[in-house]
Amino acid sequence: MNDQLERLNRLPLRSNLRGLTPYGAPQLDVPILLNVNENTHGVPADVRAAISAAVSEAAAGLNRYPDREFTELRKALAEYLGHGLDETNLWAANGSNEVLQQILQAFGGPGRTALGFPPTYSMYPLLASGTDTEYIVGERAEGYGLSAESAARQVKELQPNIVFLCSPNNPTGTGLGLDVVEAVYEAGEASQTIVIVDEAYHEFAHDGTPSALTLLPGRERLIVSRTMSKAFALAGARLGYMAAAPEVADALRLVRLPYHLSAITQATALAALQHREALMADVEDIKKQRDRIVSELTRMGLKPAASDSNYVFFGGLENPHRVWQELLDAGVLIRDVGIPGHLRVTAGTEAETTAFLTSLESILASQATLPA
Repeated sequence: MNDQLERLNRLPLRSNLRGLTPYGAPQLDVPILLNVNENTHGVPADVRAAISAAVSEAAAGLNRYPDREFTELRKALAEYLGHGLDETNLWAANGSNEVLQQILQAFGGPGRTALGFPPTYSMYPLLASGTDTEYIVGERAEGYGLSAESAARQVKELQPNIVFLCSPNNPTGTGLGLDVVEAVYEAGEASQTIVIVDEAYHEFAHDGTPSALTLLPGRERLIVSRTMSKAFALAGARLGYMAAAPEVADALRLVRLPYHLSAITQATALAALQHREALMADVEDIKKQRDRIVSELTRMGLKPAASDSNYVFFGGLENPHRVWQELLDAGVLIRDVGIPGHLRVTAGTEAETTAFLTSLESILASQATLPA
């Protein structure tokens, strides 16, 4: 046990936090970073100029607290999402993780449970621990699929207070059918389960893929969470949001910190929403690179999962950590998600994608020539 951990354990830490490690991926200084599903295209110049102007204007009033209700931003987010939503249906916070944390603060807590279906977003159990909510590990089928029948059965048996449905799922990149969401919502009727559909990567889904936003009318326990970190290339700005019945937003007001969204964050998000056409053009390019990765990995004899996100989860590797390390040695950082035989790579620019594919093919070829 290292000295830092020993010092931590001397503190009167809550028992359910002992032994946990903070969430985080390696932050290494390498030329090509394809490990945390960022939008590597960056913010286009015209959008940067608009954000700079909006932030400069907001700076004139930084001596005052920001709009606590961020009404203009909620209206803009509702307009972006459509589906008949208005500002009463929207809520936002510093990244979708804070939105999820607020949901757990409002509907979870001691004596309550949250159900997730690993492999899925690794922050779910950490958010549960942070709010003293018991995290229940659900089951997926072989190949990491999740059917409506299986998910509904588990919800009926376990009766969780909260369910996480990640679509597209992280790390596998696969989307959930809306039949799964409907079945889970209905199965949670008796236990009044809050159903969260985490659509952080929805903008990257294949054309025609429906959103769980279509299911919101008449379902007051359904929440759809989104983020501006990915498609909008604003990971550094920290803006996540959710759509739900107005009473859900009212519930989150009970637990939010006062003035939790800074004037700078609000101005940045509004400017990006007003110039989203340029950002969505980059999304289309990212989707092309993602599909290219799937095609090329298949050609190499690997097993990429079908992806509706800006990353590709792929298997067929005898020693994934060795491949990860050799890619890192070549200046390309991807993600070892700890699943046997698999790695995950973010779809980057055309040049970044080419560098990854070229390096990977070379590594696989060199390993194939090694003696058994």
